[in-house]
Amino acid sequence: MVDRRASPRHKTFIKGRIYFNNRLASMECIVRDVTDKGCRIEFSENVTLPDNFELYLPNKDEYFQARVKWRRGNNIGLTWQVDAQPRPGEAGETEKALAERVAKLEQFVAALQKRLDALQRGPSFKPAA
Repeated sequence: MVDRRASPRHKTFIKGRIYFNNRLASMECIVRDVTDKGCRIEFSENVTLPDNFELYLPNKDEYFQARVKWRRGNNIGLTWQVDAQPRPGEAGETEKALAERVAKLEQFVAALQKRLDALQRGPSFKPAA
């Protein structure tokens, strides 16, 4: 079998989520083969999807605008839409959300450090002898 890919593919087994219909609908998938131009996704059964949608990879916290290139059974080949324009305000909102998330995590770490320090100091009372 002749491999017609312009770029090398990398075998993967990554959980993904597809968003479509203005993010009102979503569906889980498995991302199987990835190249710099697209990927192959797999479903547990045949599915009906629009030709364009957003693919989210939770373990990498990355979003991709994708377009269907081919469909075969429960497998769908995608190409990345590099020419897709980001939604208005998307970059700023992402940076703001990230900053808020970092601030919350810093507060959480500080609270944990405070509890750890208290535990390391030991009990503040002495038992009766």
